[in-house]
Amino acid sequence: MKMPGRRKPARKGNTGRREAGRDYLTGLEVGKLIAATRGSRNEARDRCLLLLIFRHGFRVSEACRLKLEQVDTKGRVLHIVRLKHGFSTTHPLRGDELKAIAAWLKQRARMKPTGKTFFVSEQRKPLHRSTVNLILDKCSKTAALPFSAHPHMLRHACGFALADHGADTRLIQDYLGHRNIQHTLRYTAANPARFEKLWR
Repeated sequence: MKMPGRRKPARKGNTGRREAGRDYLTGLEVGKLIAATRGSRNEARDRCLLLLIFRHGFRVSEACRLKLEQVDTKGRVLHIVRLKHGFSTTHPLRGDELKAIAAWLKQRARMKPTGKTFFVSEQRKPLHRSTVNLILDKCSKTAALPFSAHPHMLRHACGFALADHGADTRLIQDYLGHRNIQHTLRYTAANPARFEKLWR
């Protein structure tokens, strides 16, 4: 007999998060999506795009509006301009991100676009959000995911990954640029890692 109020056990690494109709990706799924860009028509761009959206919690419009001057490879930092009245921040760039950025900038230079937008289409115009959706749809199929991922799932995946690494709510709030901490609580409220130092 099914007990009222009982929940189906969550999968490891997703404690307390809803499975059915979920709006985030697990770390394994993110890895599969990024790997699925291998051999694609615009591999360097697409790999860099998905990696940066995930690592820095970009909204799709923020990624599409990213400018060359915001990406400081010498200083190894990324200057993020948040939309929706969010806090703009500066994030460090890690080795694999710098490698992906270098590969894309090399390809971008060969295309000779006239604008300053970091990500551009094959027509050398700023990348449109619909193109990002198509990239994720194609990568989802290649990665054999049971659903078609959308850009905001990568942003949520970033928040949950930070919580899994032990980041506190305020730090995640600043990293994602949330003005309202209520938007951040979903990432840490159900994470058991925050209780690990208790009773020691």
